[in-house]
Amino acid sequence: MLKGRGVRAYSFDRDAYTGLLFPLDAPTGAPAPGLPVLAVLAPRPLPAGLSTLLADAVMPLALCWESETVERKRRRVELAESRGREAVLHLLMTGQLSIAHQVAGALRPRLPDPARVCVVECSGGSRDEVARVCADVSGGRSWIVRCPVYARHLILVTPAGDKTPGGPLGPAVAALVDDCVVGISEEIPLGDTATGYRQAFHALAVARGLPGRHSRFGLSPEPALVVGGAGARWADALLGPLLTYRPRRSQDPGSQELAATLGSWLAFASGATQHLKIHRNTLTARLRLIGELLGLDLDRLADQAALDLALRVRSAPARTRAPDSEALAPDLDALLVGPALQAWAAGQVGALTPAGGTAETTLRTWLAYEGRLGPTAEALGISVPGARKRLTRLEAVLQRSLLRSPSARYDLWLAFRAVDLAT
Repeated sequence: MLKGRGVRAYSFDRDAYTGLLFPLDAPTGAPAPGLPVLAVLAPRPLPAGLSTLLADAVMPLALCWESETVERKRRRVELAESRGREAVLHLLMTGQLSIAHQVAGALRPRLPDPARVCVVECSGGSRDEVARVCADVSGGRSWIVRCPVYARHLILVTPAGDKTPGGPLGPAVAALVDDCVVGISEEIPLGDTATGYRQAFHALAVARGLPGRHSRFGLSPEPALVVGGAGARWADALLGPLLTYRPRRSQDPGSQELAATLGSWLAFASGATQHLKIHRNTLTARLRLIGELLGLDLDRLADQAALDLALRVRSAPARTRAPDSEALAPDLDALLVGPALQAWAAGQVGALTPAGGTAETTLRTWLAYEGRLGPTAEALGISVPGARKRLTRLEAVLQRSLLRSPSARYDLWLAFRAVDLAT
């Protein structure tokens, strides 16, 4: 009303009170619909000088309002950019490179290929500041994403072989930020970002126990890369009902969305709700449908391990899935007795040798009880904190994360199963 009449102030009397209205104009004086109004209700007669005092207060109030408005807009822009970067990372994790490049084209920097993935763990509330440090240290060449699952994690996709003036990126960041820990992957093609993330996450578990607070993933073959053509055909057969699923209603999730949901849940467990931005009831309903389609019990670690391997086989580079002369593996056990997976399993179990005989017993018991600490501790005759400490020590031995997802429990289950089949 005040803007429409072109007035600078307005007053009215009602009973024993006087109302004063002062529009908080923009400092430039340009019309700005929607700006607030300073309203004062005072008893009559008005104190001397009140109108002048209020008029003088209008300018600083207007400046404060405009500052808050600019800050809200800046936060919206930052949130939009953060969500865009998160979407690009999700596309990279699912192997959709062309779409990822298209979405990333509006942002900076360009996606590096080949690359390394770093996971930086910060103290609470310092993630934004550490992100700025990472950007400065890398000279703006790293693709930095705030992890949607872990509130203290930053995910960096950096050019392979790229070094900062202070040395490699991971050690440089750990040296600059006192309370952060960095895990670093091997050099990977950009299409293997999901593998790089798992490697960096496992390296992070090792780095927590090192004085330098950074660690690079130890060389270890990925089981999905050694299964060959027989493994590819096994994975296609296992996931076939899911990959060919067609929803009855257009608004229901299709095969691609269900496969992404399964992969996220296997990697992050209940954290998949934050990763996929869905409600927990939606996640539960999708998992129930997936279990029905595949005829598997998703509460069993054995079925989880099989599905995790199958998804990784399907996302592996095409050269590792090329047809060969081997016959179709009828089930997972037939695949695990193959020489390539037997050699891989022997390496995984052999890594436990320095930890002594109780290490394998602890892990086998933990896996037998579906990765649950309570039943594991009871079966071992120790306390739950004691079981947790044992597994934490084994993380350093195996150089893998066990208690936090993505966990190495699927690979360990497959390795022990392969060893048992061989004996």
